Amino acid sequence: MKSNEVLSFKNDSFKPTPEILDLWNNIHNALRGEFGEAVFRSWLKPLTLQAYYHGTLEVSVPTRFMRDWIQSHYSARILEMCAGINADVRRLEIVVVQSGARPSEDEQPVAAAAPVAPVKSNQNEEEDPFGLSAPFDPRFTFDTFVVGKPNALAHAAARRIVESPNVPFNPLFLYGGVGLGKTHLMHAIGQAMKDKWPNRRVVYLSAEKFMYQFVRALRAKDTMAFKEAFRSVDVLMIDDIQFISGKESTQEEFFHTFNALVDQNKQIVISADKAPSDLTGLEERLRSRLAWGLVADIHPSTYDLRLGILQSKREQLGAEIPDAVLEFLALKVTSNIRELEGALNRIVAHADVTKQPVTLESTQDVLQDLLRAHDRRITIDEIQRKVAEHYNIRLPDMHSARRARNVARPRQVAMYLAKQLTSRSLPEIGRKFGGRDHTTVMHAVRKIEELMVEDAQIAQDVDVIRRSLTG
Repeated sequence: MKSNEVLSFKNDSFKPTPEILDLWNNIHNALRGEFGEAVFRSWLKPLTLQAYYHGTLEVSVPTRFMRDWIQSHYSARILEMCAGINADVRRLEIVVVQSGARPSEDEQPVAAAAPVAPVKSNQNEEEDPFGLSAPFDPRFTFDTFVVGKPNALAHAAARRIVESPNVPFNPLFLYGGVGLGKTHLMHAIGQAMKDKWPNRRVVYLSAEKFMYQFVRALRAKDTMAFKEAFRSVDVLMIDDIQFISGKESTQEEFFHTFNALVDQNKQIVISADKAPSDLTGLEERLRSRLAWGLVADIHPSTYDLRLGILQSKREQLGAEIPDAVLEFLALKVTSNIRELEGALNRIVAHADVTKQPVTLESTQDVLQDLLRAHDRRITIDEIQRKVAEHYNIRLPDMHSARRARNVARPRQVAMYLAKQLTSRSLPEIGRKFGGRDHTTVMHAVRKIEELMVEDAQIAQDVDVIRRSLTG
């Protein structure tokens, strides 16, 4: 791709080259697999190629709101995907084009934090007059969910609530780290529930959207309609409940909705990144109710589970990928399943564009940035686990308010190592330790530095843990 080439669908004097068309078509198709069907349909499908010039790929969207949201949440990854296929692409510019108009010369992408926009439901107006439910991703079913030891309990519980004519446990609370399969199970439950029990009204949405709908109802002075809409469902599924932490009014409304549905023997399914007892910023009475039913943990994936997921994904894609490449990815990409599948999508997209077979060498070349990051990446969660194991304390103690020395000192060691071994800021580290202030982290770092000079045992402990983390 030459840097002086320009293409545009809005100017007949320029025609897109086959190379640019292939690049954008493959990237646009890969976005569905990278971000999921719901995100793709709501935000990324409207992206339209406008031009390519001097290493800049220009795409358009119909509204400023959509541009700001994509710029803030997805543009970095989209650019990374483009550059992974063609290194000449160095910049992604998102402009607003309304009703067939040309983008203005000074239209620049602006990063902004925006509330979640309402997503059109896959239910009709009569079933869902308030527009509550987000659409289900047809790829996320029980048939495509690969079961292994880390997720077996969560999978069995999800199956149980679908197959049972009654409510077996309420709520079902699924928790685990990012990209481990919580959302996949939520979508699988929703779709299977609608297939097996077509008369049941199933509503699935994120905690952010629940909050957005509640705030909108408050502003419109229509809270009664909001309450009636949510409390008349048969199955309510809320994803990422941790996002209502600190939102007192939203928690209050959710608390009453929860109680009303339980009283009516309606099924509730909740997901979060932590167990109910470890969710900070939630009222105690709400945490207690979230733990009423079955709490199922989805643990980090094992090598065998990652390999099984890749083999299943290869079959779904119908792609020719050697076993050695799948084994390499399963060994190297260990952070989460979402990133693992994203890596596979990247090498398949690259093979489609270049018309070259997937090999171990091409995989290492295409994913060199991702592999470098994994070679050096150490997470705060991993540090907390290692320190808790070393000192034989419970992992939740890392987030708790306990100040006993046998808990406080290991917690300070973990904060010190988080500062030394990660690029996280002091406030970010503090949030990972139960929402502590950055000054607490600073004190912990200074304290451990002093003790490592004065106390040989502390110095040895820190060294042992550091070596176990860095290999």
